[in-house]
Amino acid sequence: MNIIFIGDMVAGAARRAVMSALPGMKREFSCDFCIANAENSAGGSGITAGVLREFPAGLVDVFTGGDHIWDQKDFQNEIASLGNFLRPANLKRGQPGRGWGVFDSAAGKVAVISLMGRVFMKDSFAECPFETADRILKEIPSDVKVVVVDFHAEATSEKAAIAHHLDGRVSAVLGTHTHVQTNDDRILPGGTAFISDVGMVGAANSILGRDVTAVIRKFVSGMPTRLDVAKGAVRLDAVSLKIDGATGKALEISKISRILDK
Repeated sequence: MNIIFIGDMVAGAARRAVMSALPGMKREFSCDFCIANAENSAGGSGITAGVLREFPAGLVDVFTGGDHIWDQKDFQNEIASLGNFLRPANLKRGQPGRGWGVFDSAAGKVAVISLMGRVFMKDSFAECPFETADRILKEIPSDVKVVVVDFHAEATSEKAAIAHHLDGRVSAVLGTHTHVQTNDDRILPGGTAFISDVGMVGAANSILGRDVTAVIRKFVSGMPTRLDVAKGAVRLDAVSLKIDGATGKALEISKISRILDK
């Protein structure tokens, strides 16, 4: 099974870039299933149902979220209408939406789990991701072999720790949140593909997708500053995975990083 996972999409230009480039990428990598992190897709912070419905049906199979999940005030009322969106599974109980699911692909069923880290994040915002992952893995049907985890976290140590904790039990642990693609993509001893951060889809000349001048002003002045989304050519970061559909073991993980006009 071939899977493409797209890093954090930042605002409208990123959405348009994905919609433009992804059909060709799916052909290039013989993609059977596509996942994209959408937590910054609405104006650079949060998600709306309208934004996700811009994507043509079947282009992205599953969207995942992160710590900006509730930044758009109406999304808590919209999330139940989205069958292919996952918010972090380890949010406080009682919050709307679901954190994992089993989805169909041309090459078989895929389980996707969304989790959020706690180190340098909002500790009170999430429950233990390790315990949550263990619980979910017991609930996934035994005939579903391919399991992909989006781990939305700040600390590389926490990302590596959960990847090793799940090694051999899931197909891939793919880090998101820092918007910087890392160079530690590998397959762990038990057959789990791992990368600390997939990267982002956002302005190539930016600081994490935000306007450079505004971010520098904030650091230099120490004052609250509006951090507008940067404009210009878009960088699209992703990874492609090859997974043995019979065992769920990862065979390959490869980074993708391209500069697009829009």
